[in-house]
Amino acid sequence: MKLVEAVVKPFKLEEVKDALLEIGVQGMTVSDVKGFGRQKGHKETYRGQEYTIEFVPKVKIEVAVADEAVPRVIEAIIRAAKTGSIGDGKIFVRDLADAVRIRTGETGDAAL
Repeated sequence: MKLVEAVVKPFKLEEVKDALLEIGVQGMTVSDVKGFGRQKGHKETYRGQEYTIEFVPKVKIEVAVADEAVPRVIEAIIRAAKTGSIGDGKIFVRDLADAVRIRTGETGDAAL
């Protein structure tokens, strides 16, 4: 099993969610996060005063999937989240040792 974490622009959340549901992903966790990558934030002007926004608002989507589903999940996220501009986000894939469904006690892939 793998845990796929995607950090994307907030306005792309619905498109990513729809793309994941379309390929059969059963569930996901979504969190509002802030951060920066290579661009290290950006500058904005408010009432003539320029200031730097160091931490850019993003959305983190976490999906636990079977190993064989990972390439399809990554492809779906890229297709839905890509704008072609700086700050489109990142995808991280981690090994997931186990999963347990609390209600039934199922473990492993059956818990997903």
